Amino acid sequence: MIMSVLEDILCGFEPITLDQMSSIKLLNRTDTKYVTDMAVLERLLSMAQPYYYVQEQSGGRNMPYGTLYFDTPDCRMFREHERGKLTRYKVRIRTYESSGTSFLEVKHKNNHGRTKKKRIETDSFSIDDDRSLEFLAKRLPDYDPSILEPRLQNHFRRITLVNKQKTERLTIDTALRFENLATGNTADMGKLVVLEIKRDGLTESPMTGLLSVLRVKSSGFSKYCIGSALTDEGLKQNNFKEKISRIKKLTE
Repeated sequence: MIMSVLEDILCGFEPITLDQMSSIKLLNRTDTKYVTDMAVLERLLSMAQPYYYVQEQSGGRNMPYGTLYFDTPDCRMFREHERGKLTRYKVRIRTYESSGTSFLEVKHKNNHGRTKKKRIETDSFSIDDDRSLEFLAKRLPDYDPSILEPRLQNHFRRITLVNKQKTERLTIDTALRFENLATGNTADMGKLVVLEIKRDGLTESPMTGLLSVLRVKSSGFSKYCIGSALTDEGLKQNNFKEKISRIKKLTE
């Protein structure tokens, strides 16, 4: 029932294709995240229709994604994020499940809050081939790519909105599920919604005003870190406790 309501609302948006979005890559960008629930999302989308296009691919507007995250054996990438290091990295294979296309990606967030993403297409869920290792070695200073191992997997559905000025993208993730490959534990996020505004610099965003009206405040949310913390009690997670407590309230 929830998904049918959501699909009905999405039908009210004008569509935009992947080709039309080619000029809005935003690979050097600022990201602002928000966490809410499905009831608020339905209201938000209804309010956003005059200001945004919705990405449509093969007739779909709410697309399935999967991600496989890699880290060192001692979870260094997780630990650096948890202790608040400003410059940090994530390594993942992102799969667009509707097309079966996958990319090996490195995300780098610098100490000015800007995120850069580099990626190459891959047909494997392993990173031990020469091409992948060479790609990672160029983009992961102070890391040895050969020791990285798969740690966490997730699946979710994503809606992508583009403002009418084509200066901003908004991703909306729902139906988020985690599986920890080290512990075997899983976590289902239920009605949790993760929104992310992606834009170069500080371009104007209609969405920030709509979120303010609905009293939704920005809140950092790393899928890798939150998913790892929820599924591995052995990881230090003091700096995530307040966030996890709020997430659990939203998912109950």
